[in-house]
Amino acid sequence: MCKIGITFAQNFLICAMETIPSFISYIEQSIKKNWDYDALTDYKGITLQYKDVARKIEKLHIIFEHCGIQKGDKIALCGRNSCGWAVAFFATLTYGAVAVPIQHEFKPEQIYHIVEHSESKLLLVGDVVSTTIDPAMMPNIEGVIYLPDFSLICSRNEKLDYVRENLNALFGAKYPKYFRPEHVIYHKDEPEELAIINYTSGTTGFSKGVMIPYRAMWSNLDFAFGALGSRLKTHSNVLSILPMAHMYGQALEFIFNFCYGNHIFFLTRLPSPSTVATACDEIHPVILITVPMVVEKIIRKRVLPKLQQPHIKMLMNMPVISKKVKQKVCEYIVDGFGGNIYEIIVGGAALNNEIEQFLLNVGFPFTVGYGTTETAPMISYCDYTEFVPGTCGKIVPHMEMKVLSEDPENIEGEVLARGMNVMLGYYKNEEATKAVIDNDGWYHTGDRGTINSDGYLFIRGRIKNMLLGSNGQNIYPEEIENRLNSMPFVSESLIIQEDDHFVGLIYPDKDGMEQMGFTESDVADVMEQNRVNLNVTLPSFSKISEIRLREEEFEKTPKKSIKRYLYN
Repeated sequence: MCKIGITFAQNFLICAMETIPSFISYIEQSIKKNWDYDALTDYKGITLQYKDVARKIEKLHIIFEHCGIQKGDKIALCGRNSCGWAVAFFATLTYGAVAVPIQHEFKPEQIYHIVEHSESKLLLVGDVVSTTIDPAMMPNIEGVIYLPDFSLICSRNEKLDYVRENLNALFGAKYPKYFRPEHVIYHKDEPEELAIINYTSGTTGFSKGVMIPYRAMWSNLDFAFGALGSRLKTHSNVLSILPMAHMYGQALEFIFNFCYGNHIFFLTRLPSPSTVATACDEIHPVILITVPMVVEKIIRKRVLPKLQQPHIKMLMNMPVISKKVKQKVCEYIVDGFGGNIYEIIVGGAALNNEIEQFLLNVGFPFTVGYGTTETAPMISYCDYTEFVPGTCGKIVPHMEMKVLSEDPENIEGEVLARGMNVMLGYYKNEEATKAVIDNDGWYHTGDRGTINSDGYLFIRGRIKNMLLGSNGQNIYPEEIENRLNSMPFVSESLIIQEDDHFVGLIYPDKDGMEQMGFTESDVADVMEQNRVNLNVTLPSFSKISEIRLREEEFEKTPKKSIKRYLYN
């Protein structure tokens, strides 16, 4: 029986929480168990063993304690994937503070907004971000710390100055003889306790702060252990290419592999297909978690051209021989990803149909998962051995899923999810929270889909007009269009995505052009300058690569909104 005033979903979570172990205990246990093993490496840079991670975490704890950081205080992190970022993130959680990851591609104005909106006490920044921000624009921050060596960029707290100047001495005084596994004792989290505020990847500073509780962190980790733990050897190499400020890369690439005892290599640079392929050749990762663009470009550039040779094409079409040829092709692709790959997990969007069919045809081990920031991130997944073309797997443990449709198998409807992975809500935004989580605890994803009789999810499109950047960043086209529409001689605009590029479709202000006596060449020059000026205000992952002019207005609904689906 549900208590009065408590929904079924809330009651389900309350009952389930009695059996949820501490999420942080997994970090603690992994450090102790793997003390002398390699843990984190900056590709072409430093390597930290698990004991080194523990020592650095302890030094940050000393900094937090001496400068007055309390449990529940917010600590923001903004930098490229690196050992320093990873250590700072774990140090924040294991201290009992709340981590606020910020994407390093964000413009300074967005960083300032998130730091102030989240009420962060400290900001830890990477090498590139440190050169672009102005601490004066964050008046409520107590200090800015440099991630590579934890030095101070800015301090407004005398205690912070003191502890940083005397950090080694304070560490030595606390552990006069040695620092051993038994000294690793971390914060004991509660299921509903706030762990992370992850700001969605909006193109303005006013993105929403998703509040992730520890139950969601544990639930996603438990899923990963169940799905991958029996299939991977511990102390294997893993390549991290997705931004850890994103829940997808953070949960699956980083947290799971660290807690499992693997050795994580951070790419620390733009994950271009050529760079990823080279890193795979050197690292031999056991698993790769990525977005479609990386896989598709590697296949198109490194594999498909070689298969166009006449004798290969002929052999592929011979029934008796084709099986062996396909086996060789699969081995070649596996070697292209380092030769040790168990599985590639694609998320953020579906693979191109042509590439998906090709990989299935040769038997390459890949699968597609589905999730959102608001579910930290997993909703559906299946191992490559159970993968069904065109799907995103089945519902993950500790979660429920349904489609709002009178016939969910054949008629598309909005995909809803409920369970332990669902966020607490949006930080300081109750209205937005109520818009996506209903009274029964169902999270409304904004995606359209169907579910077949075997429980496999097919994503058919987005109700929300969200686009996806090359690394899986969420991009909201209306925000870009609003800026573009305010620029010279732009009457209305629409942002579309073509592969990994964004194109601005514009219907120009023809009356204004005529009044100025502009030629077509003049208008083209103005629009190109508009594009350049617009890109200055946008993060790198949402910049516009091309402007295309339209002769006619966009088709619209009775409410005068553009029929987007006609142009995607």
